[in-house]
Amino acid sequence: MFSAIMDFGDKLGTALFKLSYNFPNQFYLNFIKENRWKYLTDGLKVTLTVTIFAVLIGVILGFLVAIIRSTHDKTGKLTLLNWVCTVYLTVIRGTPVLVQLLIIYFVIFGSVRVDKVFVAVVAFGINSGAYVAEIIRGGIMSIDQGQFEAGRSIGFNYTQTMIYIILPQVFKNVLPALGNEFIVLLKETSVSGYIALQDLTKGGDIIRSQTYSPLLPLLAVALIYLFFVMILSKLLKILEGRLRNSDH
Repeated sequence: MFSAIMDFGDKLGTALFKLSYNFPNQFYLNFIKENRWKYLTDGLKVTLTVTIFAVLIGVILGFLVAIIRSTHDKTGKLTLLNWVCTVYLTVIRGTPVLVQLLIIYFVIFGSVRVDKVFVAVVAFGINSGAYVAEIIRGGIMSIDQGQFEAGRSIGFNYTQTMIYIILPQVFKNVLPALGNEFIVLLKETSVSGYIALQDLTKGGDIIRSQTYSPLLPLLAVALIYLFFVMILSKLLKILEGRLRNSDH
C-alpha cells in the first residue's frame, strides 16, 4: 500500500514537472490551437443548462412527494399516492443515476428523436427529486406537532398551516442539505457524456483525445467545476446568514 502511494506520488510529480517545464506549448496545444477552448465553454453552457432545469424539476417534484408523504404520516390520508411516492423513492434512490440516464435515453426515448439536453434534464431532475423529497420530508417531520395545533387554533386548515407556518420554517432548516444536493447534482451531470451529450466533462475529454495530453484539459475541467461549487457554497452561506438575521 505504501509503495503504491509512493509510486503514485512519483508519477504525479513527474507529470506536473513536465507540465510546468513545457506549460506554454501545452496550453497553446490544448486550448488555443484550433480554438479548442470552445469545447470547454460550449460544454459549460450545456452543464449549467442541465443543472438549472434539473434543479427546478427536482425542487417541484421533491416538494410534492414530501408533502404527500408527510401528510400521510401525520393524517393517514393519501394512502395510494404515498405508496406511489414510496415506490418512486425506492427505485430512484436504489439505482445509480447513470443507469437511470441510460434507461431514459435508450429505452424510454429510444424509438423517438429527442434532444439529449432534454433527456438529461428529465433524468437528473427525477433523480434529484427523490433526494429533495426526503430532505424536505425530514424537515417537515422535525417541526413540533404544536406548530400544527397552533395553526388550527387560529383557524387555519391543514393546507394553510403547511403553507404559512410549517414550510417557511422547514426551508430555513433544510437549506444546507438542499444546497449540498444542488452541488452534488452539478457534479453528477458529468456522466451526461454517456449519451453523447457534449457537456463540460465531455468537452475536456474531446480535447484530450485530440492532443493526447490528458492532464491539462482534465485539470481545467476540474478547476471549472471547483470554481462553480465554490460560488454556490458562497451564495448558500450568504443566504443562510440573511435567513438567520431575519429571525432576530
